[in-house]
Amino acid sequence: MQFRGVNELRRMFLDYYERNGHLKMKSFSLVPHNDDSLLLINSGMAPLKPYFTGQEIPPRRRVTTCQKCIRTGDIDNVGKTARHGTFFEMLGNFSFGDYFKKEAIPFAWNFLTKEVGLDPDRLYPSVFEGNETTPADDEAYNIWKDTIGISPERIFKFGKEDNFWEHGEGPCGPCSEIYYDRGAQYGCGKPDCTVGCECDRYVEVWNIVFTQFDNDGKGHYTELIQKNIDTGMGLERLAMVVQDEESIYTVDTNKAILEYIAGLCGVTYHSDLDKDISLRILTDHIKSSTFMISDGIMPSNEGRGYVLRRIIRRAVRHGRKLGITTDFMPEMAKRVIELNKDGYPELFEKQTMILQVLANEEDQFNKTIDAGTNILNDMIAGLEASGAKELAGTDAFKLYDTYGFPLDLTEEMLQDKGFTVDRAGFDACMKEQKDKARKARKHSTYMGADATVYDLIDPSLTSAFTGYDKLVDEGVISVLTTEEEITEALSEGQKGTIVTDVTPFYATMGGQMGDSGVITGPDGEFKVSEAIHLKGGRVGHVGVVTRGMLSKGQKVELKVDEAQRSATAKNHSATHLLQNALRSVLGEHVEQSGAYYDKDRLRFDFTHFKAMGAEELAKVEKMVNAEVAANNDVVTKVMSLEDAKATGAMALFGEKYGDEVRVVSMGPSTELCGGTHVKRTGDIGSFRIISESGIAAGVRRIEALTSQNLLDYYKNIESELIEAASIVKAQPKDLKKKLSQMMDELKALKSENDKLKTELAGNSLGDAAANAVDVNGVKVLCLKADAADVGALRSLCDNLADQLGDCVIVLGAEIGGKATLIASATDSAVKKGAMAGNIIKEIAPVVGGKGGGRPTMAQAGGSDIAAIPAALDKAIEVIKSQIK
Repeated sequence: MQFRGVNELRRMFLDYYERNGHLKMKSFSLVPHNDDSLLLINSGMAPLKPYFTGQEIPPRRRVTTCQKCIRTGDIDNVGKTARHGTFFEMLGNFSFGDYFKKEAIPFAWNFLTKEVGLDPDRLYPSVFEGNETTPADDEAYNIWKDTIGISPERIFKFGKEDNFWEHGEGPCGPCSEIYYDRGAQYGCGKPDCTVGCECDRYVEVWNIVFTQFDNDGKGHYTELIQKNIDTGMGLERLAMVVQDEESIYTVDTNKAILEYIAGLCGVTYHSDLDKDISLRILTDHIKSSTFMISDGIMPSNEGRGYVLRRIIRRAVRHGRKLGITTDFMPEMAKRVIELNKDGYPELFEKQTMILQVLANEEDQFNKTIDAGTNILNDMIAGLEASGAKELAGTDAFKLYDTYGFPLDLTEEMLQDKGFTVDRAGFDACMKEQKDKARKARKHSTYMGADATVYDLIDPSLTSAFTGYDKLVDEGVISVLTTEEEITEALSEGQKGTIVTDVTPFYATMGGQMGDSGVITGPDGEFKVSEAIHLKGGRVGHVGVVTRGMLSKGQKVELKVDEAQRSATAKNHSATHLLQNALRSVLGEHVEQSGAYYDKDRLRFDFTHFKAMGAEELAKVEKMVNAEVAANNDVVTKVMSLEDAKATGAMALFGEKYGDEVRVVSMGPSTELCGGTHVKRTGDIGSFRIISESGIAAGVRRIEALTSQNLLDYYKNIESELIEAASIVKAQPKDLKKKLSQMMDELKALKSENDKLKTELAGNSLGDAAANAVDVNGVKVLCLKADAADVGALRSLCDNLADQLGDCVIVLGAEIGGKATLIASATDSAVKKGAMAGNIIKEIAPVVGGKGGGRPTMAQAGGSDIAAIPAALDKAIEVIKSQIK
């Protein structure tokens, strides 16, 4: 059989189905669109759900894709087996009510045998055998036997677990899988080894799902009127079979990455089992993280960002295990991009940003490892002092969850010191966290979104948008809805949504707030509060009937609020100039992560890895205002996506673009954009950055104002300035000087006040040091004190320690109506076993509180003031048990 690489197999598959009448579509983003049931796209059909359910009309009834996917459910097995990986590409051909089994099965068979050249005698199909609720798939069986010509003994029948696809209630159906016999060398050697065996000999390469039933969720199945085809074939698995490789990690593109990594760390693949596992993990994880970042996913502590962070940090950890001490993730990513840019050109387009994100996250994790090591060392010191041999599972989980410290590293460091981890306790904490996350996940339907009245609208209805050129137009009402159902009419006072065949209203989309305005009919008037984007290219005008009644089929006038549209357009256009300025000042790693613009303000989220300095902000602001002053024309052109990219136009992460796109240019900025804009940059008037802040790891946010909103902002500041000057009895021009004088006076008074508090607290105890007791050579003092605040109590603690020398001190006080406890231990006392943090953990519950800290200093707060003496008594007992 001829050698065929991964990139060639991908092209062959897509070209084959394109020749057979399918629309070849590019891979969708890994970020699900309008689907709360998924964090990440994990199958070829996931982005196509709206077409399968009929909620949206597909661009063609036959479609083929190669979809990038991420699955992390088996992440702990990645690298340990030949099959598991977090990243994979899924080849698929889909029919939305067009062809069915008699076409789908021959399509698959001919591709594998005639196009790719697999030996027909090594291919084995399987079909659904049926059960008490669902009939056997005799139709598929007969096609394999009679049309394809496969003998009955080579057609396997399996049950629902293997050969029936369903996901709760909704569309479902039997499936037919195609297995390939890789040869006895990959088998288990058992005499009964055959298709369905768990060994690696018979591998499933293709799954053809026949979506022909609707499951009501109660075990009842009815035939669908529109039957669909959904197929999936793992590209890497197909390549493994075609190239006769041992695993997905040694197919040509993955092997090139693996060998590059092996070269980086100076090891040879297949020379050491543990090192092989690390090499495979790195090979998989660098692909996953590179592709995820290219789709705009940023490392964070929640959602898909947490998945990415975990994958990156797991890779860094295994890089360390292989002996790589320098930053290496960006270098590996360059190799991934080079090998995959033909199928996914966005990797090359986003290369600068991908490398920057990886470098930043790797650096952060290295610092985390160092910080976590220090914390673990404190925990080890505590174990040594107490004589315990096992680290609590809660402590190990805290290191893992709060500090990102890997459990295997915790175990390794503990093992070196002769300690173990309570794995059962750790697993219990992990389960609790997963249960919380599962409960917090939004309830959703098959579509991954809560059902709404809009799902009932006929998907063939659309709205033609005319708002680029006009703010007033006429249309015919095609649908009216209340908040709960579709209706024939809306009357005065009723809230609802109106859909028309033509509209000048821009619907909320791409960060731009939708238009408001008025719809006027022959019998009534409807005030539009917001225009929203509905599935299938429809625009919903949301609002309330203010007069009379509006009915389906009526011809109406639609009038957009001109002032709101104008103010929103100014903010939107300013955002384009802002992004261009940010890339010029900060670098090409800047990419839009989110945006919002309405009539009042603009907000722009972008990738950058540290706070912007005052000089950078001033430079960006100056560049934007220079473009505003230049009063350049804002030019809009409609062209093909390829032509648009050739112009250098910026595109948004994860955005679904059609064959034709709208390109908006103003001065040095060129972007793909469907929003509304000013006619000339001078219309923006003026631009001012109000704030810059971090909203997630590697993501910054700028908020800004333009035009009249900026003038109003300055007027408000001026008013507050005059009022502030009046309060301190100064003129506005002298306010700065006056405030400086007042701050100096306050600073002097505070210093004097703190000194008096400390003196008073000390006087209240008298010669307290004389009351210290000796515990095995360490002076111990536990007292109730009078202190105005925690700072005074801490100062008192320090003063007493200076008097006593080698000591442990525990003080309790009523501060702000609550009990406060502080414990301190000198370094010499810690060496003898004293641990301030553990003392506080033991005594805090006595006052109804909790707390902790370092071995040398810790504090706690509680609600039971009367229990302070009892807590101090217990402190004596705890200290005696520590110092042996």
